[in-house]
Amino acid sequence: MSNSPRVRKMADQIHRVLAERLQKGLRDPDMGYVTITDVKVTGDLQHATVFYTVLGTDDEREASGKALARATGMLRTEVGRHMRVRLVPTLEFVLDALPGTVEDIDRLLDEAKQRDEQLRDVAAGAQPAGDADPYRSEDADDSAR
Repeated sequence: MSNSPRVRKMADQIHRVLAERLQKGLRDPDMGYVTITDVKVTGDLQHATVFYTVLGTDDEREASGKALARATGMLRTEVGRHMRVRLVPTLEFVLDALPGTVEDIDRLLDEAKQRDEQLRDVAAGAQPAGDADPYRSEDADDSAR
């Protein structure tokens, strides 16, 4: 995936066209509430990977993914109508794992916070091991000389 201005511009245009088309809706009853999160276009402008999320359960995500796969040709035609390019890139729809990752991170942060609180409670009543002052005092240094 290239980072040239031309590639970024095409990715932005594809993102806008697909988002507008999906907002109008598809005639597929399996299609859920889909949000296009990102579009990556290859450096040769021949292939676009479209990342999306679906609001709902795992079954709704799966059904929406299949609906997008069935509508890929129509959506590619729609992209071709709105863009002035010789070759319209192929579209590949990929479920974005970001929302699931965010939930996992939130869960792990909550666990860490609970463990910190437990450790703080244990440390509140703890006594240091050994002498109160484990470091040498000045008197001990003078007698050693």
